[in-house]
Amino acid sequence: MPDLFSPFTLKGVTLRNRIAMSPMTMYGSVDGQMDDYHVMYLGARAAGGFGLVFPEQIAITPDGRTTTSCAGIWDDDQVEGHQRVTSIIKRFGGVAGIQLGHTGRKGSEVPPHKETNAQGGWKALPPDHPDGWQTVGPSAIPAGGDHSFPVHALTVDEIKSLHRSYADAARRAADAGYEWLEMHFAHGYLAASFFSPLANQRTDEYGGSNRNRARFLLEALDAVREVWPEHLPLTMRLGSDDFHPAGTQFEDSIEAIGWMKEHGLDLADLSMGGNTDDMVNPSFFNEPAGFVSRATRVRREVGIPVATSWNLGVPQTADTVIRQELIDVAMIGRPALSNPHWPVWAARELGHEAPFDLVPADWRWWLSNFRGHAPSIGLPPTPAEVRAAAEADVPVAEFGEIPVSA
Repeated sequence: MPDLFSPFTLKGVTLRNRIAMSPMTMYGSVDGQMDDYHVMYLGARAAGGFGLVFPEQIAITPDGRTTTSCAGIWDDDQVEGHQRVTSIIKRFGGVAGIQLGHTGRKGSEVPPHKETNAQGGWKALPPDHPDGWQTVGPSAIPAGGDHSFPVHALTVDEIKSLHRSYADAARRAADAGYEWLEMHFAHGYLAASFFSPLANQRTDEYGGSNRNRARFLLEALDAVREVWPEHLPLTMRLGSDDFHPAGTQFEDSIEAIGWMKEHGLDLADLSMGGNTDDMVNPSFFNEPAGFVSRATRVRREVGIPVATSWNLGVPQTADTVIRQELIDVAMIGRPALSNPHWPVWAARELGHEAPFDLVPADWRWWLSNFRGHAPSIGLPPTPAEVRAAAEADVPVAEFGEIPVSA
């Protein structure tokens, strides 16, 4: 039976555990470049024990970015920065993954920590703003909310050009040393908008039926599969449910993932559609393991390994869904931002016999062999340490209260 710390092999790559640092948009790039910030941020997560480490979604074209400060891989000059990132991840025992995508209708934004709209959400820039650009989509339908500016409906020739951009980005990703490639087909971004009837009202071969709406995704997958090394995993994150009666339906997603498997997909990462803010009962926001049941259905009905995120940050929850073989990899996002050593903390919480085996060897020696006052290493005592202290009648002061002399 696997657990959260069991190795996981997909194609020719083995993760040291089932914990992945999920792609999180960090707004730290200038001209799409990766720099010291990304080396620090991503290297720390690899050193903290994550088996698979992703940067944010990496844009395949300049207008594929989410904000003015998002990373890309549309130019050969950007490869060196990515090489620095993959090198530090590998040095600390992780597998370097890349998520390729195009933001589509939801691009041309200001980084939210710099400025938000009147409702406190993401602020979009108009196409004629010096820092903005013309957003694109399957149809000329704005995404809504602050994204009210006109959207350019892609022509068939422009669609084909974007597929070539996916392939070019995948080549650069391989040159940069990434060993796992995920395609971002979720969260209302370009591919997700092609798949959703809410955003896609085309009448040509890219619109209408479920098969036609999936065509953009399948052709993008084909373009990448042609150039991405066969021994390395090719996966995708799918916006599998818009939680709206007129949007993407989960049953359609199961069918589409089956087609993707036939086109060479190795693993499906399940997430929300994100094509509308007008969602009906989006329970996954607040439920522990909110997307696991959907991922499990795909695993069972399509016969493909699966991953998911959404509220898996409690170690016991993440471990349980792996032990029950409901999913294969747990994607950890916000918890990884708040605690770069989340895997070490999880291992201690779950009673792993050697939690410090997850960190670099020199750190491991100090943490394992020179314990001193156990709680003073910067982590709270484990349940086992608390029980041992009680059995040994160790004063409570040893676990955090400082005695005050008279």
